[in-house]
Amino acid sequence: MQYKKMGRTGLKISEITLGTMIFGQQVDEAESLKIMDLAFEKGINSFDTADGYAGGRSEEIVGKALKNKRHAVVLASKVYSKQGPGPNDSGLSREHILQAAENSLRRLGTDYLDIYYAHHPDSTTPIDETLRAFDSLVQQGKVRYAACSNYRAGQLVRALAVSEQRNLARFDCIQTVYNLITRDIETELLPTCADEGVGVVVYNPLAGGLLTGKHNGTAPPPADTRFGQNPIYLERYWSPVNFTAVAHLNKIAAANNRKPAQFALAWVLGNPGIASAIVGASSAAQLAENLGALDVKLSPDETKACDDVWLELRPPRFFYGR
Repeated sequence: MQYKKMGRTGLKISEITLGTMIFGQQVDEAESLKIMDLAFEKGINSFDTADGYAGGRSEEIVGKALKNKRHAVVLASKVYSKQGPGPNDSGLSREHILQAAENSLRRLGTDYLDIYYAHHPDSTTPIDETLRAFDSLVQQGKVRYAACSNYRAGQLVRALAVSEQRNLARFDCIQTVYNLITRDIETELLPTCADEGVGVVVYNPLAGGLLTGKHNGTAPPPADTRFGQNPIYLERYWSPVNFTAVAHLNKIAAANNRKPAQFALAWVLGNPGIASAIVGASSAAQLAENLGALDVKLSPDETKACDDVWLELRPPRFFYGR
């Protein structure tokens, strides 16, 4: 396991982050704890959860697993999701952020978060209000690093500018989607993060499981998968054009004796602009299989072949930026 700096900060995180979104829902507590134990054993020090995952159960399970290991890990959670019936029980207002942070800390059984993400942009709340709330948490010692997720490049730049102008804690990390069939961040977001020293942690490196080679689109998605349980993933990835691309990618992997999932993860990890890739698992055995990607290094020819598949998905066009 390698450890990379998170952007310009001194924080070092494992190149694989364990994602816990399905803990307490698709994966029961007993298996979740086995997965966490294997992650520790394999050198993973970065763990990602959110208050919206399984209604808070994910945070509770992660907290239980970290009870005697808290000092050795980088723990991240997120705020935005609706936590109650009231009008102030979601979003990125100061009211909600401060209350949600206290609730997450309680569920996790800790007095601080290493990374705290704004889970989504909130168009109804001024960015300076959001940043002041994060700054308060940093000043109180309840959050070590503020971060954002699912922000566009322009939104991130705006937030960084407000932080600098008003001397507030800034977003030192961004969490965003990135995989072999979803590479749009390469155009503006990744260069922006490199310029500004913002760490990049990516989710869906296997496109929700589409890049594992287990699905071909000829049958409905299995009920025990993300595609069978979450309509968002169907909308995001389950399409004929993506299945065609995945078939091409699987041929590239097979020609080089690579397992599809390890091939896809190795490609993501090979990008020097990525600090860590979030990998989820429904069993300890699945996590062990995916961690095999750490031993895979793609050749220039393999990388070029992957680029060719992406160019079929997103044919080059004249771009407005020079």
